Amino acid sequence: MGRTLCIVNQKGGVGKTTTAVNLAVALAKSGKSTLLVDLDPQCNATTGLGVMPVSSHPLVAGEALHSALRQLGSDGVALLPGSRAFRDVEALVHMDQSQFIRLRHLLAGVQACFDFTVFDCPPSVGSLTRTALACASEVFMPIQCEYFAMEGLTQMIEVIREVMESGGGQLQFGGILLTMFDPSLELTWEVEKEVREFFGEIVYRTVIPRDVAAAEAPSHGKSVIDYAPRSRVTRAYLELCMEVLERD
Repeated sequence: MGRTLCIVNQKGGVGKTTTAVNLAVALAKSGKSTLLVDLDPQCNATTGLGVMPVSSHPLVAGEALHSALRQLGSDGVALLPGSRAFRDVEALVHMDQSQFIRLRHLLAGVQACFDFTVFDCPPSVGSLTRTALACASEVFMPIQCEYFAMEGLTQMIEVIREVMESGGGQLQFGGILLTMFDPSLELTWEVEKEVREFFGEIVYRTVIPRDVAAAEAPSHGKSVIDYAPRSRVTRAYLELCMEVLERD
């Protein structure tokens, strides 16, 4: 089975979905078959790629997951679209042990067909995030280069540690990504220094710059890589992709 990256942060607005979408697209363009799973009830990863949310989430709809996949373009990206239905969120959050085991089995069957699976999770440390972590092999955490960058990380890391200890060693800490990097601001450099000194080598060398193209791309139903291929942020996500592949 390939690698499964769980993109998590309990804070919103840190570039989590932007990273999930564009890293998945970059991996696919590198020749890796890639699945993007939208677990966030906001469904931004789904709509940001020009796909409508489904009426019932494939993970609780009872259908074969392969039939629910949406193939996007010719690059090899497949999307398991999200649902905004409250009943689906409730069903995913309140699974009993037998239902959770069935879910893991369903996901494992699909994941086995891809080199990479990327989970876009809600901005929380709740049950949906824990479910994704339990089905993943690596945790991937974006942190914005702003004042409250370290806020809440202790709780997030504690949740990750709990899943690591209960999951039989499957989950690993894949890396931390600095986002919204603005080299003109002194605060940006201070946050980068603090994060790199505290976390060391697990922080990716690549930083994701602030770029209006990243905000515009979802309104066109495209990744920023396809919307603005010559932009700074596209170059950064392609460099990040190469780093992820190097860490295999």
